[in-house]
Amino acid sequence: MSNPNWANRTLWTGDNLDIMRGMNSESVDLVYLDPPFNSNRHYAAPIGSAAAGAAFKDTWTLDDVDEAWHGEIADRDPTLYAIIDAAGYAHGKGMKSYLIMMAVRLMEMRRILKETGSIYLHCDPTASHYLKTLMDALFGADKFRSDISWKRSSAHSDTKQGRQQHGRIHDVLLFYTKGDGWTWNPEYTSYDQDYIDRFYRHVESNTGRRYRLGDLTGPGGAAKGNPRYEVMGVTRYWRYSQEKMQELIDAGRVVQVGPGRVPAYKRYLDEMPGVPLQDLWTDIRPIGARAAERIGYPTQKPLALLERVIRSSSNERDVILDPFCGCATACVAAEKLGRQWVGIDLSAKAADLVKLRLRKEMGLFYDVHHRLDIPRRLDQGKVPDYRTHKHTLYGVQEGLCAGCRVMFPFRNMTVDHVVPQAKGGTGHIENLQLLCAACNSMKGTRSQEEFVAVLVREGLRQQRART
Repeated sequence: MSNPNWANRTLWTGDNLDIMRGMNSESVDLVYLDPPFNSNRHYAAPIGSAAAGAAFKDTWTLDDVDEAWHGEIADRDPTLYAIIDAAGYAHGKGMKSYLIMMAVRLMEMRRILKETGSIYLHCDPTASHYLKTLMDALFGADKFRSDISWKRSSAHSDTKQGRQQHGRIHDVLLFYTKGDGWTWNPEYTSYDQDYIDRFYRHVESNTGRRYRLGDLTGPGGAAKGNPRYEVMGVTRYWRYSQEKMQELIDAGRVVQVGPGRVPAYKRYLDEMPGVPLQDLWTDIRPIGARAAERIGYPTQKPLALLERVIRSSSNERDVILDPFCGCATACVAAEKLGRQWVGIDLSAKAADLVKLRLRKEMGLFYDVHHRLDIPRRLDQGKVPDYRTHKHTLYGVQEGLCAGCRVMFPFRNMTVDHVVPQAKGGTGHIENLQLLCAACNSMKGTRSQEEFVAVLVREGLRQQRART
């Protein structure tokens, strides 16, 4: 576990993959992400709204960079590789491309999450079942905690090409933990009226408080050490001593509903916490067209939804990350609940929305750290000169250039940063490779994925054979 290498209330504008690669490992307590859903739609905020100018495309195609990411996944996690390939056959290239984009980012989220941390992936049924297989492979099927359904709209009919289908009214939150000892704060919801009418039928005439009757007798009798004495004309083995029973009677907590009936304990409705939170959430309404918190951002989620997630899976001062923060609902919820937070979004509009919403929701001006750079990791210790690893890398690569995959003499090889230093890459051996002089010159400041895509496109490298 390491400290974050960024300040609280930091918002990055840029590609979250590059930025997360520069974040210290095990530095975040909770990740909530609401990425594009692969819904084959384009989203844009209405003109004149606070979020005007915010837009994104939610359509995915398989291009060269995606294929290069696929090769990276194959090297780092063969199980993920197989899952993504299978999804491509089952659902098509668009889903395959989307899952590649998500997988390389989820690998970084797993790395930067603490062992006690949790992750909530917000999606919809378009890709939820495929995303669950990715999460099972990355975090382990035994780290799956809940498949939460959030009712995001009222009942309606869906029609597609003239055919009716079930109305689509819910989103999915896939809840996983990094380890077995995760942070958990139980949440409760109100009892529904049918339950109250059925179980809390009694009402005190003087206070109007509802209550139900609880058993006061001592199970097991004398064998369990329960005392036997008379209460209100009834002799039984009781749960409490005579002194404790008298205190309850004096406090009005013991009632006898009729002569000779066994006295019972009053359990007041207003003293009960409620129903433990279940995996079907119908009590948080979506943001209506005239809701006060609505700012016009496409796919904006209710503040209450994020507050529930953050309350249940983090503590005060914990670090919350939203790598697709959009209009910053998670950041605002974290601020209101006394957590530290960091957000990332590709759109520059997000920085303006964070400031706007914090002022609107909190009534204060906050010092938001807006950054455009790539962070540099500080959790890997002192780094020797990266060129000292050349001999080791030559042996690992068996003399093959990591670009064109042609064998070269040792003297013709140069040490290259897989993730460029300009994008937060370090000089640790895990981020180093050998390239021939021509490939090193061609790569420049490109990422490895972009570089491989160029090589493939120009016929200088063959795509990895699928097995």
